[in-house]
Amino acid sequence: MNLAWLALAAIAVWALIRLGRQTERDSGRRGRAHWRVAATLFAAVMIGCGVLLAFRSAWLPAVGLIGAGLWLTFASRHRPLPPRGDGLTDADARSILGVGADATPTQINAAWKRQMARAHPDQGGTEGLASRLNAARDRLLKR
Repeated sequence: MNLAWLALAAIAVWALIRLGRQTERDSGRRGRAHWRVAATLFAAVMIGCGVLLAFRSAWLPAVGLIGAGLWLTFASRHRPLPPRGDGLTDADARSILGVGADATPTQINAAWKRQMARAHPDQGGTEGLASRLNAARDRLLKR
């Protein structure tokens, strides 16, 4: 039975390490972070129960629980977001930069500089907003 406790301790350590890594990566995406935390805890419990059942020679439920726990672990792992396509229309780009439909390239660049002065990550803005401003400028200038 000492081996069972050692296996349960190893599963607990694995869950704590995984939870620590998840909160670092998912700090900006709250809904996804909560799902991954719950999935990790539930998977750890399933694998732990499977290990205990295996030590009691209940092989079929043990294999089922361990398999389900491993599946949940891999199903909830971190996946980078796929790159978004340029779903930006000209009207969206103009509204982001705050220019009219008849704006010249000089006016577009001036509006981009004015917005970027506030939205740049070095000035307290976010990378997402700065990249949207860049995409809007590129869209309007047809780069």
